[in-house]
Parts: sequence; C-alpha cells; structure tokens
Amino acid sequence: MAPENFTRVTEFILTGVSDCPELQIPLFLVFLVLYVLTVAGNLGIITLTSVDSRLQTPMYFFLRQLAIINLGNSTVIAPKMLINFLVKKKTISFYECATQLGGFLFFIVSEVMMLAVMAYDRYVAICNPLLYMVVVSRRLCLLLVSLTYLYGFSTAIVVSSCVFSVSYCSSNIINHFYCDNVPLLALSCSDTYLPETVVFISAATNVVGSLIIVLVSYFNIVLSILKIRSSEGRKKAFSTCASHMMSVTVFYGTLLFMYVQPRSNHSLDTDKMASVFYTLVVPMLNPLIYSLRNKDVKAALQRFMTNPRYFFLKTL
Repeated sequence: MAPENFTRVTEFILTGVSDCPELQIPLFLVFLVLYVLTVAGNLGIITLTSVDSRLQTPMYFFLRQLAIINLGNSTVIAPKMLINFLVKKKTISFYECATQLGGFLFFIVSEVMMLAVMAYDRYVAICNPLLYMVVVSRRLCLLLVSLTYLYGFSTAIVVSSCVFSVSYCSSNIINHFYCDNVPLLALSCSDTYLPETVVFISAATNVVGSLIIVLVSYFNIVLSILKIRSSEGRKKAFSTCASHMMSVTVFYGTLLFMYVQPRSNHSLDTDKMASVFYTLVVPMLNPLIYSLRNKDVKAALQRFMTNPRYFFLKTL
C-alpha cells in the first residue's frame, strides 16, 4: 500500500457561533455589548475592592481574584471571536490556537478552584465567626490564591500539551468559536486515547472535587444558620453568602448541563451554546450578582461615585 500523503495543519478555521451571514453583524453587536459589560463590571469590582478601606477583608480579596479570573477568561475568548464576526476567513494559527486553549484552561480551572476557596471562606465566616480573622489570615489567603493559580497553570500546561501532541492533518475546521479540547481532538488524524483520557480525568477531577468542597461547605453553613434563634440573625448570616451561592449555582449549573446530559443528546452545537454561557455570560453576570446583592459593594460604589478623586489619590 502506498504511504498516505498528509498535509500537516498550520492554521485552523473557526466556524464561530453561527455560519449564517446575515447574523454576523447582529451577533457581533450582542457579544460586543456582553464583553464591554464584562470588562466594565469586573474592572469595577477590582477597583473597588482594591481602594476602599472597608473592603479589605478576605471575602473581598477572593472576590477581586474572581473578577480578575473572569476578566481574563473573557479576554482570552472574546476579542478573537468579535474579529471573526467581521471577517470572511475565520482563521487562527496553530500556535495562537494552542495559546488560546492554554489561556482558557488556566482561567476556567482557576475559576472552579476559586469558587471552592470562596465557599470555604464563607463556611469559616458563618460556622466559626469568632475565629474567622485568625483562621483565614492574610497568609492563608495568599497561599490559597497562589495554589489556585499554580494549579490552574499546571493543568493548562499538561492538558494543552496533550491535546497538541497528536497529529492534525488535512481537516482544520473547528466547530466552535474558540479552540477547545473536544472539537480539536475530533480533527486529529492520530490516536487520541491518551489526550481524551487526560481531558476527561482533569475535567471530572476539577468539577467534582470543587463541587464537593462547595456542597460540604454550604451543607454546614445551612446547618449553622438554622441553629441561629433570631430570624434577623439568620437573615444576616444568609446575606453574607447569598451572592456566592447565586454565582456558584449559575456556574456549576451550566457545567453540569454540559457534562451530565445523555450521550444521545450531546453535540458540539450544544457544547458551543453552553460555552457561550460560562465564557461570556457568567463573567458578565458575576459583577452584577456581587454588586446588586451585596450592600457593602453598593455602599463602596456609592462612595466612589460621590468622590472618585479621593479613591484615586489613595492609590497613589
């Protein structure tokens, strides 16, 4: 048998959210608004929690890290996505694709771990309020955040290296709006058993592991709140974790919808719609959830709007 003549792929073509020509401009405008709101909202959270003296607690330190992660996750995806709405040839180079996948994995894994860290923070605050500032010390906060970023970085390196270690030849059309694991491996012309296994184990470990931490933390939080005798005390305790509960519900609800559906109903188009939600919609919603549901953030925003010069002078 004559050896097959394969052409190694040097660039990929992204199909985008939709290949319908008349929808490109409307979709561009919709996602541009989403991205602008995401950038404005998360930069607002980062600024307020950095300069307002009343927001210098572990809870708002972790919230600032979540805003940084959300901003990074959207920025890895959205600019290229927006450009592709306006051009006919939606190409992305091999190395640009690898970089985008690595960046996406770093931020999405960091977000999963940060939500777990924030759940632990709320558990200590409500279940052991007298020891809160001792247990969740500045040193522990820095350690938890450092480990979160380190774990996200190592996961991104390992998984993206596995995905791009296989051969890509001839077919280069990615059925997605960014470089993601599953649609990329579907194009490979070599054995994908190892990278698929690594991707599955990584995703299952990260989602299930962090979800267990979140559920255990909130199970204990609910028990502690129910033990509070006064309704005012219960309401106050619940309000301190309500924003995080909403954020966790939206984020994990999307992930579970994507991964825990019958295989017969699973498709790349379904993955694409779910990806739009947790890469672009959730990062936009989080600042709204934490600002509208949190009286401290609302008060800080009001102080900032009243006298922005004072805040900027404090940072100099």
